[in-house]
Amino acid sequence: MLVNFNEMLMQAKKGHYAVPHFNINNLEWAKYILEECSEKNIPVILGVSEGAAKYMGGFHAIVGMVKGLIEDLNIEIPVCLHVDHGSCKETCINAIDAGFTSVMIDASRHELSKNIEITKEVVDYAHERGVSVEAEVGHIGGTEDNITSSATNATLKDCQTLYENTKIDALAPALGSVHGFYQGEPNLDFDTMQIINEKLPIPLVLHGGTGIPDDKIKKAISCGISKININTDLQATWANALRKFLSENPTVYDPRKIIGSGEKAMKERIAEIVTLFGTRR
Repeated sequence: MLVNFNEMLMQAKKGHYAVPHFNINNLEWAKYILEECSEKNIPVILGVSEGAAKYMGGFHAIVGMVKGLIEDLNIEIPVCLHVDHGSCKETCINAIDAGFTSVMIDASRHELSKNIEITKEVVDYAHERGVSVEAEVGHIGGTEDNITSSATNATLKDCQTLYENTKIDALAPALGSVHGFYQGEPNLDFDTMQIINEKLPIPLVLHGGTGIPDDKIKKAISCGISKININTDLQATWANALRKFLSENPTVYDPRKIIGSGEKAMKERIAEIVTLFGTRR
């Protein structure tokens, strides 16, 4: 059964751990993530970017695939199906109507007043249907879905203003993280992170978790981060395993064997990540 992220993230906020948000790109990724998180008996958020949704056939196809996997694999852990960086209200509404249980509306490229306007419209539609909503303040830079942008850090005042005027369920304040691989050492603003966490009653989200050193991940969690998004890390892990397999097995052409060659490495990396996050039920 799919759920929104409200209960799992509020428990994480109170328990000082983080729930993993793993982006999925195909059936195999969804299956590997669900199996490993089920084995660990922890909640998980399956994130879907707009680019990944298009690649996999659309929101209805993804909902059907994930629901089918949950049933056929006898998955009993809490699973949230979440739109990652929905760029507009229409994207979020289409996903909700298809059966997604959570959405992120990312209107951070706009001025704060417009961000609030768009986010509030999504929140109103989502909350009437039991769907959780994440939003962003400031702008998290880097590269995602082949789009590169610069970063602008959030302020406490802007975070408070967005929350008070929209009643979102979780907030991703831009505080130094980026999407994709880091160029140099990540420089996270932990002081502002902790202040925002203390002033807002909702969970905070860290995007761009790939490449942040373990000690900084742990510090971010201690400063109130309750959800951490991981995508590039698993992509690189899978790709490295696949390249090794193909170099050692140049005559293999069965796509199941080729794609599946990354399963063991992915599951091992997932286990390492959730242990670092301290994730539990």
